[in-house]
Amino acid sequence: MPLFTSAPNSICILRLSAIGDVCHAIACLQAIQRQWPSTKITWVTGKLEAQLLQHISGIEVIIFDKKQGWKAYKQLRCRLKDRKFDVLLHMQAALRASIASLMIKADIKLGFDRPRAKDGQWLFTNCKIEQGKSVHVLDGFMAFAKKLGISDLSVKWNINIPIASEEKATTLIDNKPTFIICPAASKAYKNWTIEGYSALANHAIKQGFQVLICGAPTEIEKALAKKIVASSNQQAKNLIGQTSLIDLLALIKQASIVLAPDTGPTHMATMVNTPVIGLYAHHNPKRTGPYAQLSHVVSVYDTLITEQSGKTAEELPWRARVKDENAMQKIAIKVVITMFDNLCQKQE
Repeated sequence: MPLFTSAPNSICILRLSAIGDVCHAIACLQAIQRQWPSTKITWVTGKLEAQLLQHISGIEVIIFDKKQGWKAYKQLRCRLKDRKFDVLLHMQAALRASIASLMIKADIKLGFDRPRAKDGQWLFTNCKIEQGKSVHVLDGFMAFAKKLGISDLSVKWNINIPIASEEKATTLIDNKPTFIICPAASKAYKNWTIEGYSALANHAIKQGFQVLICGAPTEIEKALAKKIVASSNQQAKNLIGQTSLIDLLALIKQASIVLAPDTGPTHMATMVNTPVIGLYAHHNPKRTGPYAQLSHVVSVYDTLITEQSGKTAEELPWRARVKDENAMQKIAIKVVITMFDNLCQKQE
């Protein structure tokens, strides 16, 4: 049974991180907005993630800065002390988020079904989504909308990219076929090899593409970009740390193809309908891969998880992970090049 037969007055969404998951949750948010445009929606999120959410119409964004430690919880409680929501969508199964949920007053606190409610999230909610057949994270988020009573669960995104970001992207793209490489995930073991990224950069350049290396100004990303650019005889362009999150979304929107491991830009590309090659080894791409672009994924997950456990992915728990720290090195360069060429042919 749906929780509401008519639009509630207010909803609070709690999803602090990460970029890819926030992209998925935006699809749920906008499904709610399509059916209940009058409902006031507040989203509590992380500082980086807010850079995306602040460009979505019709929502209030409250930043929870985890770097402030316990002070962040106190600030959240003070910010919301005089407010009560009809329903809280507790969309993050992590203890940090569950503690934050205690600062948010709501008659209904809706959380994940038990298989997905890790870190004791089920203890912090009084209502659960239905367990669905799909293993994909996005479909898990859309189950929140379904439980509320939303009938149109089609996956759509509408982000208001600022004109300045669009113009910056247009200048960088310069009417050229463009291949963007976002080489680094938040965890280094998810990154592909320098040899692999370099080979794809050089292959794309030979095919007439300009190559842009994008990402945050972390030491790992700086080092990766430097080596990729060097391998291309300085033909690839290093943009590490030169784009904000919304700038990067604008750039991805205008690009021809994106290459990235299991990280946010794969899902940002899906949001703006840009072809993306996702590289997967540790996590099941059927669960965390770029939604609607799973056919573009290059993955060794199924093979490795069976070698590790003696079971197929379907026989294992939802979050089963390949623990081999060298798993990404087993993605063959020639397979990724073939995928790149296939996507090029589709665009001709």
